[in-house]
Amino acid sequence: MVWRSHCYLGRIICVMSFASLKSQRQSKASRSYVTSTNNSQESHSTTILKPIHSNDPNTLTPSKEGIVYHSIPENVEVRVSAVSGRGLWAKTLIKAGSVIMSLRPCSFALASRCLNSHCSSCAAAPNSGLLRCTGCRTVRYCDTTCQTNDWSLHQLECSALRKWAKSAPSKNLSVPSDAVRCLGRILWQKKKEGFDSSWSKEIDALHSHRHSLQPRVVENNTHLAHSLVRYLGLSSPGDLSEFGILSAGDLADLISRFVTNTFALTSPSLTPVGVSVSPLVALFNHSCDPSAVIVFPRSSRNLAEEPQMQVAALRDISPNEEILTSYIDTTLPRSLRQVALKETYDFTCQCELCHDDNKIDPRDSILCPKSCGGMCPAPSDESETYQCVKCRAAVAAPGIIMDALRIGQEALEKATSIQDTDHDKALQLTTNIIPRLVSAGLTLSCHPLLALIGLHKSLLLSSLSADITQELLDETIRTAAKHYMGLSDILCDGHPVRAVALAELGKLLAVDEPRPTTSPTANIVSLASGPPRLKAAYETLVRARHELIVGFGRNNDGGELGRNIRETVVSLERELGVWTQGIHNTLQDLLNFSRK
Repeated sequence: MVWRSHCYLGRIICVMSFASLKSQRQSKASRSYVTSTNNSQESHSTTILKPIHSNDPNTLTPSKEGIVYHSIPENVEVRVSAVSGRGLWAKTLIKAGSVIMSLRPCSFALASRCLNSHCSSCAAAPNSGLLRCTGCRTVRYCDTTCQTNDWSLHQLECSALRKWAKSAPSKNLSVPSDAVRCLGRILWQKKKEGFDSSWSKEIDALHSHRHSLQPRVVENNTHLAHSLVRYLGLSSPGDLSEFGILSAGDLADLISRFVTNTFALTSPSLTPVGVSVSPLVALFNHSCDPSAVIVFPRSSRNLAEEPQMQVAALRDISPNEEILTSYIDTTLPRSLRQVALKETYDFTCQCELCHDDNKIDPRDSILCPKSCGGMCPAPSDESETYQCVKCRAAVAAPGIIMDALRIGQEALEKATSIQDTDHDKALQLTTNIIPRLVSAGLTLSCHPLLALIGLHKSLLLSSLSADITQELLDETIRTAAKHYMGLSDILCDGHPVRAVALAELGKLLAVDEPRPTTSPTANIVSLASGPPRLKAAYETLVRARHELIVGFGRNNDGGELGRNIRETVVSLERELGVWTQGIHNTLQDLLNFSRK
């Protein structure tokens, strides 16, 4: 199940820890209750008790009945457009890098693989010292404070987790999915707050698409509904009345609202670690060329406020302009973006990026066959003629390129599916396929080449160890550089995905010469080493910090990752200063010696 990705690539972005490597360098130097039915009544639509002030003629005034979103900042308001429905609009100028809103999700749950490494209360990932719940023995906490903060819900969750594990057919299925656990928390919270509370009304106001779901989505939702019933310890969906669910339509709406409006909970480096729900943030409408992004920068000093969900402006947003985020991976070409949006969110995107046919999309492009520096659209039909937009040179064999695109997509899907279970095979697959796509003329930003390069980088990063060789490090650096170059062609300056990729490149450059290279061939293609590489690392990380400050919030100093990069930059400044001073002292000694 894929949640709104918003700012990352939809695939896990692995960010390695460079601490040990850097220290070495420094030491050297049944019934479906979800399927929609014709006689089911759609839940009442909820409107906003918020005045509308807009010069847009398409803006409609909401009715006077409904709910109030209490966390809306003063410079933003809810408006209802005839084109896009409910959305959030800027009332005043919002500068790039500004944090538009910051709030804790109404509910979240960690992915099962993160339960041992992350705190279930604040989502922190300390290196050690997490305390495990002695009841369910499933969730962990930073300390007793985090455990106490989470106890009002975990006391119910604890019992449910124990019962689930006891009846699980195997150890691999002993913990329910993050979606099931998050839904359980939502229902327990609704019951605790009251069904007429503002908290519950915000959840109920989330948009549902249950009457227009694709068959595959209906099947997934049905499975999720039955898993939820089992997790809550109920014998049938009919027993859900204690949670305010009185019919099959109510249950269908709950599941549809959850699936449609759930966000990926991510680490400060954009690695997905769970799921989260925020009705207010869900009001942002979609664009494949968004003006804002949703991140979890871990900027609060108070752990009780974490995980903090923040919306940051990628560019200046004018007064009376709708603020738009992206629901999907915007590195995908238009055809795949439209399929994803239609299947999960039931709409066809009308943004400029999806309807500008006058220029070539770098996500779907190949290099000019005459190497003039221009681009051609990637072939999709052998019967058509494809030409370079700059020199008009024709693509001679579109069928060969189409075969390469198909093989690349199949390899991407295969390598992604086995990256956690068969790392070496996945790495071999990306190693073999990437050169084939490059030889076919695909640009670095073209899908699936960009995605394969990103996956290849992640696999290489996870291969780095204490006894790393120079050859492996150099290959990882080259791959990271290609990945950033591809992202830079399609994502704006300051986009978090691009910023994190640049930070990874800078950190890799800071890991210098773990072992002298012995291969003559490797010497020919090796990158600069020593102080020149340190200088390149420094310059790269300075640029990365500027981008992080935009993508993760200027007043956050770029979040946890931005602060980490700042510390690394300061450290590199010291190292470069020591080297420069050493050179100066040596030259001075030589000068003094020559005068004797």
